[in-house]
Amino acid sequence: MDVLQKTESLSTALDWASLKLLLPHGIIAAVIVLLMLAIAIKRNHFSATLISTAGLISASVVASIQLVSQLLAANDAADRIFVTPLFAVDSMSVFFVSLLCFSALAIAISAYAYFSRAQEAKEEFQLLLLLATLGAITLASANHFASVIIGLEMLSMALYGMIAYRIHMTNGGAASLEGAIKYLVLSAVATATMLFGTALIYAESGTLVMNELSSGTASPILIAGFVMLIAGVAFKLSLVPFQLWTPDVYQGGPLPAVAFLATLGKVAVVAFLIRLLLISGLLTVYAMWQLIALVAVASIIIGNLLALRQTNLKRLLAFSSVAHMGYLLVAILSSSLSTDSFAAALLYITVYSLLSLGAFSCISMVSSSEAEVDELANFAGLFWRDPWLAAAMSLMMFGLAGIPLTAGFIAKFKVFFVGVSAAEWGLLIALIVGSVIGLFYYLRVIFTMLMQSDSEELLAELIPLRIVDLDSTGLVIVIAATSVAVLLLGVYPEPVLQLMDRVATGF
Repeated sequence: MDVLQKTESLSTALDWASLKLLLPHGIIAAVIVLLMLAIAIKRNHFSATLISTAGLISASVVASIQLVSQLLAANDAADRIFVTPLFAVDSMSVFFVSLLCFSALAIAISAYAYFSRAQEAKEEFQLLLLLATLGAITLASANHFASVIIGLEMLSMALYGMIAYRIHMTNGGAASLEGAIKYLVLSAVATATMLFGTALIYAESGTLVMNELSSGTASPILIAGFVMLIAGVAFKLSLVPFQLWTPDVYQGGPLPAVAFLATLGKVAVVAFLIRLLLISGLLTVYAMWQLIALVAVASIIIGNLLALRQTNLKRLLAFSSVAHMGYLLVAILSSSLSTDSFAAALLYITVYSLLSLGAFSCISMVSSSEAEVDELANFAGLFWRDPWLAAAMSLMMFGLAGIPLTAGFIAKFKVFFVGVSAAEWGLLIALIVGSVIGLFYYLRVIFTMLMQSDSEELLAELIPLRIVDLDSTGLVIVIAATSVAVLLLGVYPEPVLQLMDRVATGF
């Protein structure tokens, strides 16, 4: 039997043709081994970062080439290749692998600037980042619950270490350890819930292969298994009522780890959720649709209301992420993941990742592992001290708020459009109300940066602003690239919209 099978046929053999499809995974795995050897031979922060970024660039380029090839070859939604029952290579998986690799590359560059002042234990962060990235792209390509759990645990295990990474440093170690422990305990409960749900699904369906699942019979055991899976996913995405861990973990973790958690950690789980919902037809069960819709509305309203009270930027972005995952669910629920709603969901998670990367990079520009600057009051007067950095931060806030001429507006408008097309008026009302509430705290950040600080001496002490130097050059490039992308997508979105439509059609 041929290794590469179209439609529903699966192969259990492996050869070079199939391994080429998993080349991004192989590249990152090889770079992990190379980086471990390099660190063992001689510690050098710049060399470790160089090896990590080179591997991520290679994986990103290969994934992008695969995406172009996949889109050119895809003629219909059934054009899907299986590399054994474990992995599916289609337009969606290749798109997510590409997005994850590029996001990891930006975080690796930001981490170099963040840890440049640390006196010890800097190189291993790049290793943990690569391990977590490998887990994320494994989860995004998974077609079997075994590969789902492997990818999810590889991602989570590395994240525990990344969140607790400041434990041996002079500032923030206790908060970092507290956040890691909270995430560890609650994440273990979520994973156990997903495992039990998987067991129930297997007991009822007799398969662990996702493309063989169907919720059409709607048996109680099968539905219970799916509910437990969705509960685990809701925890990973910080959806209500599983969002309680989010602000403490965001505040305690080092900025690069939090940026990873807010972007790759969510994108990979969204990829799994979309595949699960599309393949299983779970949204055709009305009770399940209602349950997920209730979670979406609660996440939008509660996330935005809690963000209003925050004076810490990392906690503000944490509750903001709760609301944005609720907006994403609106796209998923509209028309039960038709091609339009699928494309809207892909666009929204892409734009959210872009804006989050930009926002955390701006905070990193005035922070380091020894002195994080994340209180909103510390940014008072930033417009008068560094107008370019303040402008970039304002652009990210405008984008997250959905202001026109930014990528955030296009993404939110696309979600609104598919909601109107599906006549989901309840979800749309929640989206509008949440967006209005969000305007207050996003604009408050901008207003604070425009204010004159009461104490210039205190401001200078709290914000050790780095003019472009060797350590922060890469971070400046990341901020500039994300800013240009946010503006360009907001002004001329047509190519990206066409790309999302092609990816959605090719799945």
